[in-house]
Parts: sequence; structure tokens; C-alpha cells
Amino acid sequence: MKKIIIPLFAILSLIGCSSDDINGNIAPIEPVSEGGIFGTDENPLNVGGPNQQNQVFVNLSEEAAFVVARDSWDLGFYGGNDFRVIINGSLLMAAKELETTDITERHNEDPTVAVGTFRAENLNYVDSPDGALAGTAFGTIATSEETAKVFLVNLGNEVPTTAPATGSVNTAGDARGWKKVKIWQDGTSYTMQYGDIAVGAYQEVTIPKSPAYNYTFFSFTSESIVNVEPQKDQWDMKLTTFTNEVFDNSGASAGAYFYSDFIVTNTVAGVTALMVEGDTAAYETFTRATLEAGDYTFSNDQRAIGVNWRSVLPVQVYNDVFFVLRDGTGNIYKIKFISMLNTDGERGFPLFQYKLL
Repeated sequence: MKKIIIPLFAILSLIGCSSDDINGNIAPIEPVSEGGIFGTDENPLNVGGPNQQNQVFVNLSEEAAFVVARDSWDLGFYGGNDFRVIINGSLLMAAKELETTDITERHNEDPTVAVGTFRAENLNYVDSPDGALAGTAFGTIATSEETAKVFLVNLGNEVPTTAPATGSVNTAGDARGWKKVKIWQDGTSYTMQYGDIAVGAYQEVTIPKSPAYNYTFFSFTSESIVNVEPQKDQWDMKLTTFTNEVFDNSGASAGAYFYSDFIVTNTVAGVTALMVEGDTAAYETFTRATLEAGDYTFSNDQRAIGVNWRSVLPVQVYNDVFFVLRDGTGNIYKIKFISMLNTDGERGFPLFQYKLL
């Protein structure tokens, strides 16, 4: 067994701060952006085109976007008071709890532990699409090594590089393989054991919480903690591929399914949003007074924007809806999507405008 101890670097940065540093070096107050346009050459949203290889985190109040490769991480370890672990739904990952607590046992692949099987039960193997922490595939994290169950983890699909036909997407490539994973609470940290499913060997890593972030992220590829999200109060919405629930023609659940051009709101940090039916003229005249006078309810479902802004048959942005987002500090913005294609008709080039109410 190889054991890796990863320090919490954020704590080290605080140790060197004296009281004089805190009192005498106060950062200037940054003005809140009153609006603008994202997706232009001056203010890009680098989703990556029709392969959509990136996740883009948008901070409306600072008019800023942060880009990370969506295959740069596998698991996220919650930094709040609870102990929760998320899987990378942007890669079609899935996880199933096994009966054993012995990480040295060997296992076979299970084709039912997958996204897109059109079986309602596969929702049990993915994180709840609404973003609720109580609905993670890993469930409640065990309080000890002795009680922690082993999980069979489908690592999903690689990010492809082959360009699709114009107007289409190619976002799911070859299978990435499988891992066996065991996680438990270890004081204020997490301990994880993991290995390939066909061998008895495994590795162990200690992952400390980072309270300034929603999650601390770990990559099986680099076998290390990796930087993914900005600090939890530094982003409002994320552009990404996404594992969502799909329904059949009768309205019954057909389980977990993979979506492109998806937008998630940062509900873990208190961001909420709602959709408004209305055209461009309605967007232009929509004010704070309109919001307060109307029958509007903000949603803490992270899919409040989701794919409700676009159609793929035909490929176009809906011109009869827009959105209202309230960030974690109470700023309220109206948002209207303008396009999802570049001038060559390729997908993966979203463009939206927004304005502070």
C-alpha cells in the first residue's frame, strides 16, 4: 500500500499573517459589475467548441470567467460541515456501493453502473441532478475505516478530440475504465483508499477540507489534489457537460442521461435562479420592481438555467425566455442568451448578456 499525505496549503498561507498584516493591508472595495456580455473576443467563454472539453465558471459581479479542463478531476470532497463526496458528472461517471468493506477484493465491471442505460435505477449511481448534497452517489460517508463500504466506480468517458458535423457535438469518447474506492471520515479530513478493480493492491490518501471552497478535488490520473473551482463565493454559474435525468414519452423517468450545453448555478454557495417567459422587449423592460411585484420564486435547484435556454432540434437559443440570478451576496441579475453557435455554425460558443437589477 502506498500512502500519500496531502497538506492543506490554504492553512499555511494564514499562519504567516500577523495582526498588523490584517489591520494594515485591507484590500480596496471592488465595484460590482452592472452588466455586460460574455462570449465575445473581449470577454470569452472558452467552453471549447463542439467537444466542450472545458468547464467555465462565471462570476457576474466581477465580470470574470475561470476555465478548467473537465477531465482534470474525478471526485470532489465537500468542504462544509457535512462529509459528502461528488463524482464528475461532466464525464458520465457513476458509482455503486458494494457489500464488502475489504478494498483488497477484486471486482468485475458492471454495465448497469453507467449513464444513458435508459433505466430509472441508474439514477442511484449518480449524484442527484438537482445538486442536493443529500443525494450524492457516495451517500453518507462512513465514520470509520471498519464500517466504510467499497464502491465500484465507473470513470465515465474520455473527452474526444474528433470534430463532429457542423451544428452537432462530440462530447463522450472512449471509456476511461474503473476504480474501486473506499472513503471514510478521519477527524476533520477524509481518508480514501483506491485501486484498479482487477488487482488487490490499493493506495491511500488523506484529503483535508478546504472551507473556502465548495469542494477539494482529486484526480485519479495525477493521483493528487487538483485546482478546479474558484473559491465558493467567487462564481455564480458553470458552463459544462452534465449528467441529468431524462424522461420517456409518457413522462416516466428513463434514468441518468448526458447533456451538452448545460449551465449549473452555484447552489452549494447559496446562488439561486429562476426562468421568466418573455421576449427581448420583456427582458429590456424587466426591473427590480417587476421582480418584486410579480409572482416569482427563486429555485435552489442547480438546473434552474440548465438547458432551458437552448434547443438542439433545431439548434438555436430560445428567444422567449430569460433568467434572473441572485448571487450569494444578494446581487440580482437578469440574463438573456443570444447565441450558442459561432459564425461557422459550430456549437459550444455560448453568448449571453446580463444586467444588475
